[in-house]
Amino acid sequence: MSRNEPHAIPPQLLLKAYRAGIFPMADSRDDPEVFWVEPRLRAILPLDGFHLSKSLARTLRRGRFTVTCNGAFEAVIDACAAPRAGADESWISTRIRESYIGLFERGHAHSIECWRDGRLVGGLYGVGFARVFCGESMFSREADASKVALAWLVASLRRVGAELLDCQFSTTHLTSLGAIEIPQSQYLQLLSQAQRAYSSGELATARALAEELGDGVGAGEAPAGLGLPAGFAALRSGAFASSSPGNVIAQSLTQTS
Repeated sequence: MSRNEPHAIPPQLLLKAYRAGIFPMADSRDDPEVFWVEPRLRAILPLDGFHLSKSLARTLRRGRFTVTCNGAFEAVIDACAAPRAGADESWISTRIRESYIGLFERGHAHSIECWRDGRLVGGLYGVGFARVFCGESMFSREADASKVALAWLVASLRRVGAELLDCQFSTTHLTSLGAIEIPQSQYLQLLSQAQRAYSSGELATARALAEELGDGVGAGEAPAGLGLPAGFAALRSGAFASSSPGNVIAQSLTQTS
């Protein structure tokens, strides 16, 4: 059932902000207000520049975690907002939480989850549109869980020809995985390019992928089938033919890293 929270940011406004290169944050979990952020320096993770370490490749190949997409969006955002060591507050307020759940219900926010023995132990969520994915936050309750989620994210986005993975702010953790900082002006150029109209060839590819996955894409419409869930599903479909789905991901990332 769709939410209609009176204090939530309208999905259309939230998506319009992302398309313009800005995003909301709050000062605390209980803060009823949001402020709009346009960083002077923007962190992105080039999709052909993901750093797959030997230890992470081993973790993927051993299949330590079961990985899903959009399987527990609310649980992921709650885990990302939970108290962490060295951080008294979270920028993910109740208002922001409800706003992104509304966006998820409309197909423009997504999550990747890592499970172990039926427990959610890591994951990430973000906003997807056109050829863009804006990562919002990630969490990890076991070593490498968030890294595995990010590896699946990158491989899934590559699978459907995405062009821009926005990380917003640089951290040591993201830098170790290949993230770089660029001026906001350059980010806006990349953002604009990644929102250009789809070609007839891209539409045909989207329709073929949708048919493969059993999901319809109408002639001429913007291909939702080129988004993260379709890329993830396509990877899973190929991975099921392998004894180790994680090995498929490791090979995918190694081929172009």
